[in-house]
Amino acid sequence: MGLISIVVSDLALSFMWIWSGVLVNILVHGVLGFSRKDTTGEIVGYIFSVISMFVFAFLQKLTKGGQYNPVAALASGVSGGFRSFIFTVVVRIPAEVIGSILAVKHIIHIFPEIGKGPKLNVAIHHGVLTEGILTFFVILISMGLARKIPGSFFMKTWISSIAKLTLHVLGADLTGGYMNPAAVMGWAYARGEHITQEHLLVYWLGPVVATLLAVWFFNVVFKPLTQEQEKPKAKSE
Repeated sequence: MGLISIVVSDLALSFMWIWSGVLVNILVHGVLGFSRKDTTGEIVGYIFSVISMFVFAFLQKLTKGGQYNPVAALASGVSGGFRSFIFTVVVRIPAEVIGSILAVKHIIHIFPEIGKGPKLNVAIHHGVLTEGILTFFVILISMGLARKIPGSFFMKTWISSIAKLTLHVLGADLTGGYMNPAAVMGWAYARGEHITQEHLLVYWLGPVVATLLAVWFFNVVFKPLTQEQEKPKAKSE
């Protein structure tokens, strides 16, 4: 039952995540009337994006580990051992992709004029590198916060949200700065571009390889440090 509930949570959160981005866009540019080139509008959009990330962090806590991003699920799966890795790759990530595809289909049906997802504005190899580097740092930050600030929901979510937003802004003009293969897949599937070389290399291969490297790097560099830090604690006890 626990495995089923986590898969359902992944699908639902992925669906909701796509919708949240569209609703923020409608709120800022449609309801509030800010121009897309207006700096104030961009700032307001960033504020709502941070609020959205807080909401989803709470939902992830509520669902006991539900994810809407395959790279976050993959990092967790790799860290959890072989069985967890296989379950993540075979079941959880496909569920997140399905949730994203369903969300985009639903959005296009209701708001046919809404955007078409990220656009690659650089060469493919530059795009792979960009999404890879951004994802690498997102995973490192997430793993570091989980280990260094395990009990502080607000502080951990605040740092994570600002970091993700900053990385997104840095990559927005190049690849869209999504760092979320499932979200990109939803829009690419709607356009019939989900099996193109550009999509597979930039928005899947880059982030997936970066995630595996980030998990390996974190465990190699930081795990020995935490073990040394635990020794004085053990002696004092």
